[in-house]
Amino acid sequence: MPVIESRLNAASESFQAHRAGMLALLGQVRAHEARAAAASNASAERFARRGQLLPRERLALLLDTGAPFLPLASLAGLGHDNEDLGRSVPGGGVIAGIGRVSGVRCMVSASDSGIDAGALQPMGLDKQLRVQEIALENKLPYVQLVESAGANLMQYRVQDFVRGGGIFRNLARLSAAGLPVVTVTHGSSTAGGAYQTGLSDYIVMVRDRTRAFLAGPPLLKAATGEIATEEELGGAVMHTHISGLGDYLAEDDRDAIRIARSILGGIDWARDEAPRRFAPPLYAAEELLGIMPSDGRRPVDMREVIARIADGSEFLEFSAHYGSATVCGQMRLEGHAVGIVTNNGPIDSDGATKATHFIQACCQSRTPIVYLQNITGYMVGRAHEEAGIIKHGAKMIQAVTSATVPQVTLHCGASYGAGNYGMCGRGFAPRFCFSWPNARTAVMGGEQAAQTMAMVMEAGMARKGAVDRAKIDAMQRQIVERFERQTSVFTTSALLLDDGVIDPRDTRAVLAEALSVCREADARAPQAMQFSVARP
Repeated sequence: MPVIESRLNAASESFQAHRAGMLALLGQVRAHEARAAAASNASAERFARRGQLLPRERLALLLDTGAPFLPLASLAGLGHDNEDLGRSVPGGGVIAGIGRVSGVRCMVSASDSGIDAGALQPMGLDKQLRVQEIALENKLPYVQLVESAGANLMQYRVQDFVRGGGIFRNLARLSAAGLPVVTVTHGSSTAGGAYQTGLSDYIVMVRDRTRAFLAGPPLLKAATGEIATEEELGGAVMHTHISGLGDYLAEDDRDAIRIARSILGGIDWARDEAPRRFAPPLYAAEELLGIMPSDGRRPVDMREVIARIADGSEFLEFSAHYGSATVCGQMRLEGHAVGIVTNNGPIDSDGATKATHFIQACCQSRTPIVYLQNITGYMVGRAHEEAGIIKHGAKMIQAVTSATVPQVTLHCGASYGAGNYGMCGRGFAPRFCFSWPNARTAVMGGEQAAQTMAMVMEAGMARKGAVDRAKIDAMQRQIVERFERQTSVFTTSALLLDDGVIDPRDTRAVLAEALSVCREADARAPQAMQFSVARP
């Protein structure tokens, strides 16, 4: 397979400027994530008094030491309701990701009970629904560490209450699909949230800490006049000895995690496949920091990205001289055969036709597809309309929609207009969708939008006989500011329009993990049932 010969000059001023800009954005991502961890860890003294572990300590004990962990949606909810980004605590009150437990690759979801007692936040709902969707599609066992005060009544929205039922529906679907649901209830699991525990196949409860009931003592007394303590109503001993809700009684958090690991260890489930043999790229991953310019309008040769993630930097380009701005080809990534679709400019009719052919060929050979998005859209203009850009673009969108192989999308730069659709954006349900910190997503650029609206506004004023240039300029500034704010990855990732923002240097490892998840899922045949496992 041909080797890409890089032309990147890592000593150039432009490279160093791009690198500095990327590192600054990455620093912002890490600062937001660190703020969430610090907010949770601020409860350390209170947790210690109760003899409990902090949520991230529980997760660290649950996961296999030294094994990969792929965190998901760490910026969920950042700046929700126009909150200052510098003070906003992201994560949605949930820590989630894909990792190994006793050698079994699992989806793990943990209540961040160090923040607001684990109360579910609005974007936390969407985050839980998304990670459950990933678990279902990729046939992953689901492990949840529960300690939640339930819905945050200060942020109550009826739509969240109704949509929240989807979490419980998905737990039933996971079980019925033959995907074990293992739950450790470290603390509260009350009211409707009690079903987060109840809809599990294996339930571990902690002595003197677990609380699972539909109505707590105050509500019970108000509703029926009955008086009972929390332990009597929903303690671990009652549920493991009387109600049958709990299967295992743990003495503390550490013991509960030990039991959960034993449960996964005792399940007849395929462990990691043998390590694959592969050659590393010829060029340093560090150089991925300096490829993408801060100005998304400047051209980039995306082969430079491919050269730093492909095994041996080898890439067999498909139909290189036809529709050349659309780059398609074959490579291997940590031994996984992969089809690549990316962009060195807008997609024209030839490029759309080529991409359609290539996507269908990948489906024929069962080759997963990775989309490296850096796209300003489809070509426009009279000549392109006459050449059939709409119908050829539609064919590409149909191919992406109907593809029968796993598709993984990485936003490396711009993602504008219908280019987002043709390159398998979030709306086209890729198995995984990640972003670099510089990624920008919008229907069009802010300046384009402002200029378009200015022309419309000026024409309207002219028809009325008076053009107010100051008003037009003010409107343009407002549109540009709005687009710039919403285009940023800090907005799109906060809204779960991707599965997380990654360090460009981790691209190869993240894609390899995603491809491994997909490969394992497609090879697995769980024992699906018409029903989920019911409690005794």
